[in-house]
Amino acid sequence: MRDIIRSADNQLIKKIRKVKDRKKCPGLVYVEGLRIVTDCLAGGASCESLIVAERKTDEGMSIAREYGISDGSVFILDDKLFEKISDTVNSQGIAMICACPQVMNEIPVRGGKDVYCILENVQDPGNVGTIIRMADAFDLTAVILTKGSCDPFGDKALRASMGSVWHIPVVMFDDEELLFDELARLGISKLAMHLKGDVLGDSDISFPAAFFIGNEGKGLSELASSRCDKLVKIPMPGKAESLNAASAATVMGYEMMRRRGQ
Repeated sequence: MRDIIRSADNQLIKKIRKVKDRKKCPGLVYVEGLRIVTDCLAGGASCESLIVAERKTDEGMSIAREYGISDGSVFILDDKLFEKISDTVNSQGIAMICACPQVMNEIPVRGGKDVYCILENVQDPGNVGTIIRMADAFDLTAVILTKGSCDPFGDKALRASMGSVWHIPVVMFDDEELLFDELARLGISKLAMHLKGDVLGDSDISFPAAFFIGNEGKGLSELASSRCDKLVKIPMPGKAESLNAASAATVMGYEMMRRRGQ
């Protein structure tokens, strides 16, 4: 019979608390919920510990068998203890500690019609995760984040990405001036999503290309707007004046995919 962890002083419980604080344990991430756990595993996440509430033992063992998780990496928690560590009101009884997706510091190049989505100071983790999922869906080359953007591997961002962070390269640039220099060196055309830009459908776009999505409240910085090759905007004949960051990125990602295929 498998041992049940019942004490909040158990070393695994202490580790879970540590991993939840990304600054204390940046090499690992904690995800909770059946869908996000299986999405991450299907995406290629390397599981260190599969954490299962006692009432979900059979389901947890089934997941372990399906994804080749060793028996020694599966931990069963007393139901009440699992609820105490849970980030949700009514937990699903399944969680995981896994290796953090690899962060790149160089722009990957496939060659030809590469497309990049660059997030400048995008701070909402739901937006960041959704944009990563969009980039995965439309087969973009990478998502690039500037220093002011939120952690793409925090719980909310991971949940919104639905495991896509393990499919598509995520690149971090602390120095935005250096980012622009690198884009220029690689011959990547730079598009700024801007209300003063040309209508997207009327704009010529050359590949490889990168499009910038700005901060939810302030939009793009003057640096980004001035150093991009072209300003473009999504036509909006309705009464809404703008789209949120994830919606704008999705429209742009689809349009880039469509044009790349022409």
